[in-house]
Formats: sequence, structure tokens, C-alpha cells
Amino acid sequence: MIRQSLFAAVALAALAACGPTASAERAAAASVYADTSIAAAIGAETRSPANVARDEWRHPRETLGFFGVEPDDTVVEIWPGGGWYTEILAPLLRESGTLYAAAGDSQLNGVRALMAKDPATYGKIRLAAFPASGSDMRVPDGSADVVLTFRNVHNWVMGDNGEEAFRQMFAMLKPGGVLGVVDHRLPESADAGRERSSGYLKVSTVRRLAEAAGFRLVGESEINANPGDTKDHPNGVWSLPPTYRGGAADRERFAAIGESDRMTLRFVKPK
Repeated sequence: MIRQSLFAAVALAALAACGPTASAERAAAASVYADTSIAAAIGAETRSPANVARDEWRHPRETLGFFGVEPDDTVVEIWPGGGWYTEILAPLLRESGTLYAAAGDSQLNGVRALMAKDPATYGKIRLAAFPASGSDMRVPDGSADVVLTFRNVHNWVMGDNGEEAFRQMFAMLKPGGVLGVVDHRLPESADAGRERSSGYLKVSTVRRLAEAAGFRLVGESEINANPGDTKDHPNGVWSLPPTYRGGAADRERFAAIGESDRMTLRFVKPK
């Protein structure tokens, strides 16, 4: 990945003669710059108040930092839905990077609405099909520094297309590129059949799909953990906020639990 910035260049010029510690200082300076840029994007005035209110459960600064997203990256957001993370990624990447939103055509309507509402912030987003087939406009192979997918793998497992999804994500990444996965976490001891209906997945299931496609797991984080989530709800993960599929039934109890317990996994495409 390209990891350059004016901040890092100035800060590191003075470190050029510092011997073996220079590379570590270089990485540290770049990391500080990226974290500052992520924080600024999270604080963008273009974010909706409803989305900002969910920061306490989604931890965007820590999550994007863990995945190593930097403002000059080419990033692919898979199945962005209504654009919760798009509202952060677009301003983060607008000046120096590239953002792809990749999904089925109708699934991109949320991103299209953002683009139409605020072209200055979202107008540079590139749209692509995912999963792609035939002559679909797709993310070019070997073009992405980072691919991100938030709470989507369970849908692919329930739809029996997980293998193809991971294969296509592997193809679009550069060698050394990062795949960041967040999804609802099922205990390893649980009945595997629950993955077909509850919205929760075992970490081992995600690892199996990713590693079969060629990825290597390089990091796990508890950033998005919620130990209060018992994962045995009558409507699966959708019992919890923000969905509340059960309506008024036990709504207060589910609100007290908060959003789901989530795995946060960082994979790489080997060089």
C-alpha cells in the first residue's frame, strides 16, 4: 500500500539518519496521521445524527485503525447498505484515495442517494457489482489496498454464496492488501445449524471461508465485543437494536443489551 503524507514526510525527514529506529518512527508517524484523518472523517458535519448516535456500538475510529485504513488507500466497501460507514469513508478518502461501493444494483440505492444529496462529499464514489458476473462493472483485480465488509458474511453463509464472495474479494486486492471483516459472533461451542438462521457466525466459519480463498488471518480484536449479548434471542440478532424485530416485546431488555457481540478480523492477501 502507498503510505505517504505531507505530515509523515516532514516528520520523517529529520529521522533519516537515526539508524535502525528510523523505520519504526516512520510507521509511527504514518499511523498518527491516519488516525487523525479517521477522527476528522468521523467528525464530519455531513454524517447523519442517527448514524453518529451508533458510534458507541460500532467504534469506527478503532475499527478502521485496526484495519489500517489510510487516506490515500483504494478501499472497497462491500454491501454498504444505507451507507453508515460510507459517511465516514467518503470524506476520509475524498482528497487522496479512492472508494468503491460494491453490491447488487438495488443494494446501491442508499449510496446513490448520498451521491445525489451531496456530490461534493460523495460524488467521487465508484460503484461496482458484488458479487459480479459476466459483463458486470466490477472492482478491477489487484486494485484495492483494503476491502471492508461489515455484518455481511452471515448473509452469504445463509445464501450459500460465501465461497464466491471471498474469492472475489481476494481477487480485487493487491498482494499484501487487507480484508477487514466485522460480523455477529456465535460461540464456537454452539450448534452450527444456528448459523443458518440466527445472523450469528462462528469465527472458525469465517476463517474457513477466508483461508479457502487464499487469505491469511493476521489479527483479531475485541473492539466490537459485547459480553452482554447472550446470542439466544427469539428473532436472532435482529431482536437487538437497531432492528428490534420483535417490536415492543422485550424492547427495553434488548435496548439494555445494546448491539450484538461482534468479531473483528483482519486478513491479508499474501504477497
